[in-house]
Amino acid sequence: MKTSILVIVLSLILLTSCNNKPKEVQTEKVEETTEKITFQSNDKRFSLELNAMQKEHQLVHMRDHLEAVQAIITLLAEDNYEIASKVAYKKLGSTTEMKMMCGSFGSKKFETLGLEFHKSADKMSEVFKQKNKNASLQALSNTMNYCKQCHKTFRQ
Repeated sequence: MKTSILVIVLSLILLTSCNNKPKEVQTEKVEETTEKITFQSNDKRFSLELNAMQKEHQLVHMRDHLEAVQAIITLLAEDNYEIASKVAYKKLGSTTEMKMMCGSFGSKKFETLGLEFHKSADKMSEVFKQKNKNASLQALSNTMNYCKQCHKTFRQ
């Protein structure tokens, strides 16, 4: 009886020690694989088919847009409408650079959506000058809807 228990315990130890890979590596591999499968099988957005340089350039601009929105939210919370208006226009508005960038990806639908986003930021900038929090938040929400629509429609 004692021998049987000893054999079972040793067998369990042997079996569990055979798969002695670090858990971090296993988890990373599973997450990486899952992400790739999810991206390939579930992502129905249109690809902009960007090269590596274009992807990086686009990511930088999207992150800049996000930082601008965060700054605007903070400024509105502080009732600092004048600076919020300037940030909205300079960082998100229809500047020449933004117009050129929207047209540089070869997708008319992306260009149109991007230009509408930037026009909405111009309007948002003007609304902020009225110093009306509710109207300002509504304008910000309208602009953010363009972000949501674009990210729902397109991927790099």
